[in-house]
Amino acid sequence: MKLKVLGLIGLFLVSGFSLSAQQTSKKFKVFGNCGMCENRIEKAALAVDGVTMADWNKETKLIKVAFDTTKTDIHKIHMAIANAGHDTEMHKAKDENYNKLPGCCKYDRTNAEMKSDEGHHQHE
Repeated sequence: MKLKVLGLIGLFLVSGFSLSAQQTSKKFKVFGNCGMCENRIEKAALAVDGVTMADWNKETKLIKVAFDTTKTDIHKIHMAIANAGHDTEMHKAKDENYNKLPGCCKYDRTNAEMKSDEGHHQHE
């Protein structure tokens, strides 16, 4: 009997670890200005199936997202945010989506460059 109980406990622990292994979190840059941007960016990320948490910081311009890797990937989250009008480090929002943003939310797109090769400017 004790062996069966220990076996069941072990099974629950293993299944718990496998479930948590499907969850991941990432941080990336998203351009915006204000609290309205924060609401829009977080809502866009949370609308992606599998995203369980989204928290954008307007000072650092970084969003932290948690998501289930069996349901979505980071690319889909970037795309959802870009479709809401906000440039990310992976995707630039279409001009028509950016132009729909309220005036206070229109960030300077000339400074919102995608810096995928940041830190490599010294290389020729």
